[in-house]
Amino acid sequence: MLPDLLEKTFFQNRVADYIASLAIVAAGMLAFSIVRRIVLHRLRKWSEKTASSIDDFIVRTIEVKIVPIFYLAVFYLALKSLALPAALDRTINVGGAILLTFFVVRLVAAIVSYAIENYSQKKAPAAAGRHGFTGIATIVRVIIWGIGIAFLLDNLGFKISTVLAGLGIGGIAVALAAQTVLGDLFSYFVIFFDRPFEIGDFIIAGDYMGTIEYIGIKTTRVRSLGGEQLVFSNTDLTNSRIRNYKRMERRRVVFRLGVIYQTALKELKEVPGIIKAAIEGVQDTVFDRAHFASYGDSSLDFEAVYYVLSSDYNKYMDTQQEINFRIKDEFEKRAIEFAYPTQTLFIERTENTP
Repeated sequence: MLPDLLEKTFFQNRVADYIASLAIVAAGMLAFSIVRRIVLHRLRKWSEKTASSIDDFIVRTIEVKIVPIFYLAVFYLALKSLALPAALDRTINVGGAILLTFFVVRLVAAIVSYAIENYSQKKAPAAAGRHGFTGIATIVRVIIWGIGIAFLLDNLGFKISTVLAGLGIGGIAVALAAQTVLGDLFSYFVIFFDRPFEIGDFIIAGDYMGTIEYIGIKTTRVRSLGGEQLVFSNTDLTNSRIRNYKRMERRRVVFRLGVIYQTALKELKEVPGIIKAAIEGVQDTVFDRAHFASYGDSSLDFEAVYYVLSSDYNKYMDTQQEINFRIKDEFEKRAIEFAYPTQTLFIERTENTP
């Protein structure tokens, strides 16, 4: 009785064939569940013992990205063991190819994204510095998905070479029409790899200055000192001469002062020493030189050079202010007078003869 039931045919397959297909599903699911529990359990224990993040990524990837591929393979093999109508068989093949491509591309995109993220954390520990890597990761994912879709279409029988040729011709026309946008995109890659500036840097580009707030694929946004936001195209910035003050290790300061012509020689010789002592008395400064530089129109001019060991502008101004106070105090002690613009008018009196 049972053998006769197993030999009965429904939709071109025997009952035994359906049972065998279900057995493949059950056995595959059971075997894979056991292996998954053992492997993932050991991997989790291994990842807990290490400080690295790569093992956590491997466990998460296997569980979320790779496990569905094995389940898909089990169901696909079970269905292919049956004699199916040509249309249904074709649908299963197409559906299997689409799902397999989806899971594989998603796996590759996850691996590449993790690699870029891990690289960005090493190269740019600050969150602001990792912003550029996020944009690169997005572009790379789009490229990976594009390749995956092209590979899928090729396997489904589409003449992808013809499509690519048509896209190539159309791409040339698009490139000519959008060359400015493409130029900004390439400039974005230049900024990303060459790193002339980063988010948070204070820059001067031409007549504009401000702090970098955002670096996008087409534009870079700068917050000016006045508070407004300046928007530059990436090409404008890469073609400009940029002064990046955030990367200044120390600031060179040159300043001049003048004393009146009536100052005695003895006091004049003391002025460079007064300036030197004033500079060296302030923290985070390095004295370079101080000299009686020139005879001005209404003053005897001294020039001094020193370095502030900081790129902070406020720090520089506080330092210069303290130096000015110290010089003023020493000049008052010695009765040395600062010069200010004056003119002396000499009148020659002559007697008229008859």
